[in-house]
Amino acid sequence: MDGLFVTFEGGDGAGKSSILKMVGEQLKAEGYSVIETREPGGIQIAESIRQVILDKTHTSMDGRTEALLYAAARRQHLVEKVIPALSEGTIVLCDRFVDSSLAYQGHARGLGMDDVFKINQFAIENRMPDVTLFFDIPPEKGLERIAKNDEREKNRLDLEALDFHKKVYEAYLLLRQRYPDRIHSIDADQNIESVYQAARQSLQPYLINRHKV
Repeated sequence: MDGLFVTFEGGDGAGKSSILKMVGEQLKAEGYSVIETREPGGIQIAESIRQVILDKTHTSMDGRTEALLYAAARRQHLVEKVIPALSEGTIVLCDRFVDSSLAYQGHARGLGMDDVFKINQFAIENRMPDVTLFFDIPPEKGLERIAKNDEREKNRLDLEALDFHKKVYEAYLLLRQRYPDRIHSIDADQNIESVYQAARQSLQPYLINRHKV
């Protein structure tokens, strides 16, 4: 059986990374073969590209350059880590994937979601997630969480104005309409245990009859 490709999406401060870790730990405890990874990153080459993209001193980076760098990191991560794991029947939990590029560069940067998707189609060769969890929280509340979290990695995108993050949120709502069968909304404006339980409930149908280690 092929693996299961699950992506976790949402605006900054939505809490998706914390929930991903909780889901991963529980699935492993239940006997599933699971890897946790992230974009951009997950492997050496993509992590190096991540440093370039998110460097707070790179404020002059052009939007198209940014989109191309994300796509390049995504390609290498996919062929080096994600696809091999899926071919072995592993559940891959990935913090961000192509929807992030459509939201951040396509919509918020104004490059056009369709144009950014074309760039990424070349990179991913139609390898879309099996299921995507969208952690839905108003951008104002997400940014409040970031401001209170001293341990969170601060990056160049955190320097963007509230209007940028509102456009990101708007894009995710559009994507949810475009891909209703793939994208499942999770109310992220709750306590972490409630968000976790909602995420597990959304994933449960995809785990039926799935082989354990």
